[in-house]
Amino acid sequence: MSGAFGGVITAMATPFDERGGVDHAAAGGLAAHLLANGSDGLVVAGTTGEAATLSDEEQIGLLRAVRAEVGEGALLVCGSGTNDTRHSVALTRAADAAGADAMLVVTPYYNKPNRAGIRAHVEAVAAATSKPIIVYNIPSRTVVNVPPEDLAELAAIDNVVAVKQANDAELGPIEGLEVLAGNDGVFLRCLELGGAGGITVASHLVGPRMAAIHDRFRAGDREGARAIDAELRPLYEALAVTTNPIPLKGALQMVGLCSERMRLPLVPLDEDGRAVVRAALERVGLEVVA
Repeated sequence: MSGAFGGVITAMATPFDERGGVDHAAAGGLAAHLLANGSDGLVVAGTTGEAATLSDEEQIGLLRAVRAEVGEGALLVCGSGTNDTRHSVALTRAADAAGADAMLVVTPYYNKPNRAGIRAHVEAVAAATSKPIIVYNIPSRTVVNVPPEDLAELAAIDNVVAVKQANDAELGPIEGLEVLAGNDGVFLRCLELGGAGGITVASHLVGPRMAAIHDRFRAGDREGARAIDAELRPLYEALAVTTNPIPLKGALQMVGLCSERMRLPLVPLDEDGRAVVRAALERVGLEVVA
């Protein structure tokens, strides 16, 4: 599976309707827009997609709606990791049957499993499907960090093929795994370290320019890639002004791509945060319409 995952994979936001339900039509439209504007693939029902407050039925319904909109040729990765291995196995099987090309499996959170527990969890989830597994290391949310040597051990599991590395301090090559940047600010650095690309957020808004970073880097134009990356830094920083996806949802509404409606306990940007995001959008040349 080497080389199967790379470039710009957007961690897609989940639109909600006025009653608080998942808006399938808006999700399909957003997915189509992203794939037409720089994204090589999408993650649905991940952190940015507010998977923590979606039911299993909502997650699988979202996946089906997006697949119906974008067709069989588009790369769709579905978040199927939870802090309960049995639940993760069931969700992985359901996502497989609903048409996901791969699964994104986060380190179990809150339980705080040890090294052996993490290995057993990933083995059980991977055994539930023949499709590729991308493990997801994000200690800022799960409390548990999976160090590079432990990630390399997970590569021995047949269909574990990549890692979304959201621990910037440990970003680097992992033998046996494609490495994907988990944070926008290290997308280019990941490429420079031999990584395949990133699972990104800012690509909702500047997808063509993030794709250009990847393409210029691969073509040997490293200075060109660095110049684009430098131009986008204000947006990367603004989208981290508070918890993701709050700033992203605000930005999507400002540019007219998606409502900023979220599920509690997430709440919309306050006025200070809104000003930061608006200024960053304007600084990178995006038109603010709302």
